[in-house]
Amino acid sequence: MSTDRFDIDGLELVARRHPRARRCKLRYDGERDRLLLTLPPRASLKRAKSWAAGQRAWIADQRAKRAAPLPLVPGAQIPFHGEALILHHDPGASRAPRHEGDRLVIGGPAQSFSRRAEQWFKAQAAAMLAEDVARCAAMAGVEVEAIAVGNARTRWGSCSASGMLRFNWRLICAPDAVRRYVAAHEVAHRRHMDHGRAFHALEEELYGGSVEAARRQLLALGPGLQRIGR
Repeated sequence: MSTDRFDIDGLELVARRHPRARRCKLRYDGERDRLLLTLPPRASLKRAKSWAAGQRAWIADQRAKRAAPLPLVPGAQIPFHGEALILHHDPGASRAPRHEGDRLVIGGPAQSFSRRAEQWFKAQAAAMLAEDVARCAAMAGVEVEAIAVGNARTRWGSCSASGMLRFNWRLICAPDAVRRYVAAHEVAHRRHMDHGRAFHALEEELYGGSVEAARRQLLALGPGLQRIGR
């Protein structure tokens, strides 16, 4: 798949030809603040660029909706299980974060506050996702080699052929239903490494019903969740 790079009024435009594309498609990548243009194999690149440039009103609207960064700093309100959690710095308190009601209290030097906050969120995500995966794996009758939480920019979860499951730690910030949906989705891949009917049937069995509402919620919340800790 060939790639060309241009710009529209200073905004990066990445044009890619895809063998299965039937028409030109323009998408805004809010995480990297750029445009992604997909073209059919034989489409005119010049015409496609001209068409994309004509979408300035849509582009401006998409950029206006872009979620602002949400750093892990004192006073920030960070979603946790879908509810607001206020980050509080108390220099005299223990450096180990303490979850007290709607606050996360972190002591020690201010310069290491963000790092310790992120470590706490990652630990919470790892623990909850381990429970979700264990439950789903038992239901599916499959084995999982290990799970890990990381800082992926575009994927919420992945499953390798060896059984390694990886998740974005920001899933702990989403409502529980969203996190459980992603866990069920990745565990279902331990039996079906595709997205066919058998996969979707198992996915819903592991989730406990239709995943459509959770999937749509993740699509809506995703851009904002990805800005947490940036």
